Formats: sequence, structure tokens, C-alpha cells
Amino acid sequence: MPQAALIHTFDARWAAGVGVRLFAPTGQDNLTSDNWRLMPIVGVRTMLPEIASGSYFTALARYDVSVAGDPSAKTISNLQLAPTLNLSLPDRWFITFYPSPDIRVNFGDPVTGQTGRLFLPFDVLVGRKLTKNLAASLEVAVPIIKDYPVYDFKTEARLNLSY
Repeated sequence: MPQAALIHTFDARWAAGVGVRLFAPTGQDNLTSDNWRLMPIVGVRTMLPEIASGSYFTALARYDVSVAGDPSAKTISNLQLAPTLNLSLPDRWFITFYPSPDIRVNFGDPVTGQTGRLFLPFDVLVGRKLTKNLAASLEVAVPIIKDYPVYDFKTEARLNLSY
């Protein structure tokens, strides 16, 4: 899954980026598609020092699309969104709403259990900076609208090391 990105910081408040990922047709049929896929990505970030130092809002969109491969394989075509709001809290704690691009609109072939195109979860992450370069967090998400099924419940524990 190679990925390339260009990110530009305009000033202390604003930054934006574009990128692309390439997915090769690997894995078992029930896990992947027999197609090559591209995922263009675009995002913009604004810092929110009025709320608290370290708070920010990021709008990210990516589009997962089949581009080549087995013509009889399932067509992948879905928009993925993450309107991420990160709020810095006292004592190095933070809370992040929609940290992952799990809001999805499926324009491709239907999947099992699909009744519509939209998957909209409630997604929140709570964490704490343990040191200047180390943070621990827990993300929990549950579907609000599950017309396009992605998951029933999601948890992710993270340990982030910045350098």
C-alpha cells in the first residue's frame, strides 16, 4: 500500500495536503477485491487556539476507487470523510471527534446487508499525552446510520510516538 502526500503549512493556523494511495489486488476474495485501487486524499487543517492551545479542526476526504483488474470482481467506489475536531483539555488530556475517515458513501457494488449508500457512525477518541513525544488513546465508534454496513462496533487502542 504505497502512499505519497504533499502537505503545505500556510501559517501557524492553516495547512492543507493532497495525496494518493495505491492498493494491489492481494488477499482472499472475502477480504479484498481482485482489482487495483487508487485512493486520492485531500485535507485542510485549521488550528483553534481560541478554544485551547493544540485544538484543531481537520476536514479530510478520500475516495477509494477500483481502477484496473478483474472486470468480474466487485467494483469499489466509496467516499470516506473525517470532519475531525480535536479539543485539548487540562492536564495533557484531549478528546477527538471523528478521528478516522469512517463516514462513508458507497457508490460501488452493493455489499451484503446494504440497504442504502450511507454509513454514519458516532466516533470519539479520548487520550492523554504521557510525555512530549508519547500519547495513549482509545477510540470507540458505533453506527448511527448503517445503510451501508462497515462495522457494528469499533475500538482502537493507540500508542503514538512522535519524533
